[in-house]
Amino acid sequence: MTNIGKIWIGSHLSLGAPDFYLGTCQKAYKYGETAFMFYTGAPQNTRRSPTSALKISEGRAFLREHGFDESKIVVHAPYIINLGNKDNVETYDLAKTFLAQELRRVSDFGLSLLVLHPGSSVGAPTDFGIQSVIEGLDEVLAKDATNVTICLETMAGKGSEIGRTFEELSAIIKGVKKPERLGVCLDTCHINDYGMNDGDIQVILDHFEDVSGLERLNVIHLKRLKNENGSHKVRHENIGYGTIGFDILEKWVKEPRLSAIPKILETPTDGIHDPYQKEVEMLVSGVFEPGWREKL
Repeated sequence: MTNIGKIWIGSHLSLGAPDFYLGTCQKAYKYGETAFMFYTGAPQNTRRSPTSALKISEGRAFLREHGFDESKIVVHAPYIINLGNKDNVETYDLAKTFLAQELRRVSDFGLSLLVLHPGSSVGAPTDFGIQSVIEGLDEVLAKDATNVTICLETMAGKGSEIGRTFEELSAIIKGVKKPERLGVCLDTCHINDYGMNDGDIQVILDHFEDVSGLERLNVIHLKRLKNENGSHKVRHENIGYGTIGFDILEKWVKEPRLSAIPKILETPTDGIHDPYQKEVEMLVSGVFEPGWREKL
């Protein structure tokens, strides 16, 4: 395994048959990762295999054997969860039910971080959307017996998305009855896409500290953006091929104030040649190799 010390970095990996979680853990080790993220099932639907069939005990044993810290491993909630509009009763009820299920599944893996897109108000005012998210989270957390932290992700500002600013996420966290169960996932692509200059890391972190406190920051999504700053269009790109420079991403990886936080690459793969081993290697070493993607 690549010796990357206290840099907690990895990628968004799949969870697939036949080895399921064991296979995911083995792939993370192969790629030299110390952290990683995965879905417990397809992000676009509610179909889920029982956790008893996902080789969780085998995966956890592999993690222990190879020195992984489970507190740095992240689960991403499915995209279909939308708590942003309580007037859409069917969608809202599904979101609450499915989120409650996902929290239990994350706990079954022995993990404690679940990244969640706050949702969309679907054309309703932002304040209404924020209140809808608060009420939905309150209902779910009132019945939840896990210790999983829900990490609200910063969003790019498409349509009626909730969570476009640190202030919107802070309003949700401050509004719920159990704020200790919530944190934030900062997405470098999304904040850049919404219009922040992601290269101003110290300014961004100072602003986050003022709004929420850095203790609320649990996960970093690390990725390049195809579009220009402020485009509000989420298009991911590999390291060295987008609008966010390699030097900026390296700074995010090595920023001392973020040293305890897992950084997760969400860069594209063609499904055959995963780029993550090379991307992790370059970011940790600080040495960018031009044309690396064409050599995979």
